Amino acid sequence: MIHSMFHLQIPLLEKIVRPIIVYIFLIFLLRIFGKRELAQLNPFDLIVLLSLSNVVQNALIGPDNSVTGGIIGAASLLTINWLVVRFLYSSPQIDRIVEGTERVLIVDGVVDARALRKELLTREELLSAIHRQGFDGIADVQKCVLEPNGSFYIEGRKPSQADEQHVDLIGRLEAIQLELRQIQKRLPAA
Repeated sequence: MIHSMFHLQIPLLEKIVRPIIVYIFLIFLLRIFGKRELAQLNPFDLIVLLSLSNVVQNALIGPDNSVTGGIIGAASLLTINWLVVRFLYSSPQIDRIVEGTERVLIVDGVVDARALRKELLTREELLSAIHRQGFDGIADVQKCVLEPNGSFYIEGRKPSQADEQHVDLIGRLEAIQLELRQIQKRLPAA
């Protein structure tokens, strides 16, 4: 039993190369299919991502189900990921090619329908993202950007309630400071 658990059934080099090939292929596919898969995980996308792991499992491990093979495969995946992240960090131009660029979806409360189509986002999905950020609707958004990592940056057209309170508080403090200066001027010198 111990022998079958730890004995590699395929050559070590193949065990290392398989996960690397699958990793690079998946990065390429996710880049082609866009940020949508990262931005909006609807039930269909979730099913695809969960199924994807099963689909590529045999490509990753081959006919080897040993513990040693699993450890080598996991170490290979983590190593290639570590190398790719460091390489992309040191090469911003290549990082932009691999990760893509941001896409502006809304400017001054107006949706860029062409940008939505390119990202395969529906207006309802965009509205859902806007609601999650605390805005009532598209008209409340000054700018909405879909970042390369799939997150949304949303800037409101009018200041948030917290921003308005902050401005009001600063105004009141400045008024108090002015009153204190005037009071100090009226006090006799000590």
